[in-house]
Amino acid sequence: MSRAASTVGGEDWPNRAASRFLRAAGLDWHVQQFGAGPVLLLVHGTGASTHSWREVAPLLGEHFSVVVPDLPGHGLTAAPAFSEFSLPAMARALGALLAQLGLAPALAVGHSAGAAILVRMALDGLIAPQLLISVNGALLPLEGLPGWLFAPLARVLARSSVVPRWMARRAAGGAMVERLVADTGSQLDATGVELYRQLAQRPGHVAAALAMMANWDLAALARDLPRLKTPLVLLTGSADRTIAPASAQRVKALLPAARLVSLGPLGHLAHEERPREVAQLVVELARASGVPAN
Repeated sequence: MSRAASTVGGEDWPNRAASRFLRAAGLDWHVQQFGAGPVLLLVHGTGASTHSWREVAPLLGEHFSVVVPDLPGHGLTAAPAFSEFSLPAMARALGALLAQLGLAPALAVGHSAGAAILVRMALDGLIAPQLLISVNGALLPLEGLPGWLFAPLARVLARSSVVPRWMARRAAGGAMVERLVADTGSQLDATGVELYRQLAQRPGHVAAALAMMANWDLAALARDLPRLKTPLVLLTGSADRTIAPASAQRVKALLPAARLVSLGPLGHLAHEERPREVAQLVVELARASGVPAN
């Protein structure tokens, strides 16, 4: 176990028995693997970790060979240099990890920012799955004043060594994390909130989330979206307060072949609220796209 692996969660971290640690792209990575069959890649969003797929991954492992990494700087994976938190750089790093593992995903599912990473990887030829599935994907820039203010503010916060430590101390009390989860529009049980609290207490994890937000250029991804050849399904929760469901309509306007599927009155963390339903939908979509599910 690497030094990074010993700092979060202990042996009771979700699905710890499925964990492995390896080096790729100059980073020490934490990866969880489940099942056998066609390769399915699950990618979490900003500020999350493998824990967000804790119930979905084992269910999908009944049908696929599932690989679930912690993104750079998140969870148990080491952090790269600040500039390497850009969307293209994270896509390349994840591509190097897959190459090190010798895996070529037939299916890829990403939540929030994880969906953007997968689309970037497909556009850049780093993966060639038969289907991409976005769960409340963050694929487009924020509109209006929030979009104008967000990135510059994130850059200021991310370059401060004080802000991540201050936020981590605030997270120890629990109330801040409960509010952040509630603000996503999702309702998680006590275990789900506690796992986010454990992560948020780590200044390094907080710094990585801020560095992602500071470095990302979703305008470039939006410009490239029309040339995406991989079939894309956009799953949306109508109660999502983080990425408005209307964002998926904007994606479809850029990529008319994309398919919209509503998850009903779920929030941004829909896959944590209803893991069995989301897993079953992934299996159904895989089969419909020609990916054989065991």
